[in-house]
Order: sequence, then structure tokens, then C-alpha cells
Amino acid sequence: MNVVTPPEKLSPKDFATDQEVRWCPGCGDYAILKAMQRTLADIGVTKENTVFVSGIGCAARFPYYMATYGFHTIHGRAPAIGTGVKLANPELDVWIVSGDGDALSIGGNHLLHVLRRNVNLQILLFNNEIYGLTKGQYSPTSRAGTRSPSTPLGSIEKPVSAAALALGAGARFVARSVDTMQAHLPYVFQRAHEHKGTSFVEIFQNCIVYNNGVFSQFTDKEIADDNEIVLEHGKPLIFGKEKNLGLRVKAGFFDLEVVTIGQNGITEADILVHDETNRALANMLALMEPPLFPVAIGVLYCQPAPSYDDGVKKHKDEAKAQGSGGDLNALLRRGHTWTITD
Repeated sequence: MNVVTPPEKLSPKDFATDQEVRWCPGCGDYAILKAMQRTLADIGVTKENTVFVSGIGCAARFPYYMATYGFHTIHGRAPAIGTGVKLANPELDVWIVSGDGDALSIGGNHLLHVLRRNVNLQILLFNNEIYGLTKGQYSPTSRAGTRSPSTPLGSIEKPVSAAALALGAGARFVARSVDTMQAHLPYVFQRAHEHKGTSFVEIFQNCIVYNNGVFSQFTDKEIADDNEIVLEHGKPLIFGKEKNLGLRVKAGFFDLEVVTIGQNGITEADILVHDETNRALANMLALMEPPLFPVAIGVLYCQPAPSYDDGVKKHKDEAKAQGSGGDLNALLRRGHTWTITD
């Protein structure tokens, strides 16, 4: 009699390779890598069914450091390669890793289409608001006024909001976290993995060399409570060190405002409750930024829909059922064809 032994539970170390991790000392990518290895162990995936696909940039080293399958592809094309991997083998668990320059500049077109198609994979966008690998040029998320080798007098462009762009492209799952939030990151990764369809996770990540402290206005421990709001579905949108600040819809406007509980007769009952299924609310949360608003962290939007790969499979099954199962040669030669003679 054959005895089936359950697979041994893997630890975070089992997902680490023997490769030397080569990012700058203090880079936020180390923390993201650690959080991912812990997440995969916690959710019990298998190494042989997991694939990381990256483009070009500092973040693109990620597949080398994960003891899974991996593809280090070309600039901006990771979503296209990831889509192909998922369609070729739907049983694989596909994670795409990209930076703000890789995903939103040369890769913007590919990102748009993987989001609108709703391919069943996870996208991690490491956002440090700069090109790190190529020595600090401004990126699509860099703020106006950013001085860099490519904008010595300061950028004159308005930056892209990665989360708002994802929502505008039709993403069905959009979330955010911060590289230093080691308890929160695995939670967001797990939620992304559970979602059926494309999951988009923006991670605010520090580049210690070329853009150090760019997110300090809301991530520094001393001020984070007053400048971040951690979203929880079904819970009031309350934040602040004293938990006395909240968001509500401004009277007469379809817009948000920050109010203080206990002032002007405002109570907790006046505070807006977070609803992950509300796309309009998610858009407003995605665009909030200091000093007027806190930065929204957590799951902004989650509304599952049929995935692209399920649709492709259904078409294949229908085609097989309707087809004669016949001759590929005959199929290629049917319709308008020409015979070339001497």
C-alpha cells in the first residue's frame, strides 16, 4: 500500500536562494523581500508552482533571491511575459515585480492591458519616485520640482498616482503598503494572493542613495499616525495619534474632508465607513496626500470579476467542442489561398 505523506511545511528560509542579495545597504527592497518570503511560507504555497517575473531596474533582481521559478525579462514587458506564463500554465502562481519607472514609463502600455484584462496574477510595484539603477533620473512618480541628472532645474511634470492609474485602467484589486510596515506587508500580499484576477499592490519603498526620505512626510514614526490612514473594510475611516481625526464626505460636494471628532458636534457616527467594493471611494482615497490629507494604506478596492485566463480556457473548451478535431493542414489552406506555379 502506498502511503501519501503530506508535504513538509516550508519556512521563510526555504524561499531564499544561495545568491548574494545585492541592493544598496539600507534599501527598502530588503524588507519587501523578507516580507514576501514570510508570506509564501505562511500561505503554504509550493516553490515549484510559484513564478516571479520582473522587468528592468533595482526591483527586477527579485527573482534571483526567491527559491522559486523566475524570469528576469526586458524593460516594461514583465506584465506581457507574466500573462503568457499564466495562459500557458494556469496552475502556476505568477507574481510580477516592477519599479515605478519600469512599470509606469516604458511599461505603462503593458501594465494598462494586464489590469483591464484581469489576468489572474499579482503585480508588486516598488515605488521610490526615482530611477535607482540608472543613477537617479526622475521617474513618472517623481514630484514636480525633483532635481535629478535628467532634470537639473527640477521636474516640471505632474507625477502619476500609481493607485489611481490602476483604478482607471479597470483593476479589480488595488492596495498599498510601506516597506517598513513588516506586519502590514504580509497581510496585503496575502490579500492580493487570495484575490481571483489581477491584484495590484503599490509599495512605498525608500531609495537610500538617490531619493532618501522621499516618503518621510508620512512614514516617519513620529508623524505616521497623523499622516497615514490604515484602511479596514467595514471600519470608520479614523486616524491620528489620538484617534480623533476622520474622513467624511464634504457637505454639498462629492469629495472628502478631514474632520476632528468632538469638535463642532462631530461624532464617530459622522465618519465615513470604508467599503472596499466602492470604486468611487477608492479613487478619492488614492489621490489623498499630505499636508491636507493622510496617505491611504491598505486595500483601497477589492471587487472580484471573471479572470482573463478563465475566459481564454472557456473559449478553448468551446472551440474543441465545436470543432471537427480535424486537420490543421486543411485549416491553414481553407478560404482565400493561392497556388504558386513556375
